Amino acid sequence: MKVVVAKTAGFCFGVKRAVDTVYEQAEKEDAVRPIYTYGPIIHNEEVVRDLEEKDIRVIDSEEELQDISGGTVIIRSHGVSRRVYELLESRGFCVVDATCPFVKKIHRIVREESEKGSTIVIVGNASHPEVEGIRGWCQDRGFVVETPEEAEKLQFPDGTRLCIVSQTTFNYNKFQVLVEIILKKSYDSIVVNTICSATHERQAEARQLASKVDVMLVIGGKNSSNTQKLYEICRKECNNTYYIQTVRDLRAEWLDGKRSVGITAGASTPNHIIEEVHTNVRIKF
Repeated sequence: MKVVVAKTAGFCFGVKRAVDTVYEQAEKEDAVRPIYTYGPIIHNEEVVRDLEEKDIRVIDSEEELQDISGGTVIIRSHGVSRRVYELLESRGFCVVDATCPFVKKIHRIVREESEKGSTIVIVGNASHPEVEGIRGWCQDRGFVVETPEEAEKLQFPDGTRLCIVSQTTFNYNKFQVLVEIILKKSYDSIVVNTICSATHERQAEARQLASKVDVMLVIGGKNSSNTQKLYEICRKECNNTYYIQTVRDLRAEWLDGKRSVGITAGASTPNHIIEEVHTNVRIKF
């Protein structure tokens, strides 16, 4: 059986940077303890469990944050709203900011544009923490669209100036479709493609690989938005596409009689999990 692992599978720059930051803080003797992450550092249950064993706790909401005093709070790669930064400062936490630089760039763009009076349209998933953080820099001028139907329903007063940005992990082709719908409304609009180049490359490679193999395995946490998008892309190219979190999810019947297998993984999937799946498929099947 031929087994091909996508070159872009696994941690992206921003996620690796955030995960490395947490482990560095866990090992620092002079770190201000206890140590928290604001939300799970990444959408991967294996990593979160390992950090829990190192006594790194997760804060899940602003309400929970208000009940805690002292310690270090690490901001994950998804970033947070301006309000959360202010709350952390007012509570006296030591803040370690591991926000992905590409997400930070979006914060700067929407902050500057909203200060100029622009209405911000964010193409992405409204419930995703990255998008929630971006909205928090829009001065209540932020709107989120994820589907063509939502884009069609957007209505603003005449003379409205729009600034359109995207969640970094959004599907590039879907972004283009939604932007085209919005631009037809003839508002004074600027479009800033803020999809991470690594995301675009990962999706393009996954699509190409899936079109050439009998079985496609997509590895990632069940709550990982970018992994879900990879799965959707691969499923369109290969009917035998399966979404797994670890090697434990593999099923022998998926591979029976197949000659080629492709493997890709979301940006929050550690390399050791990818290697374990790769080795297992190559040796056992």
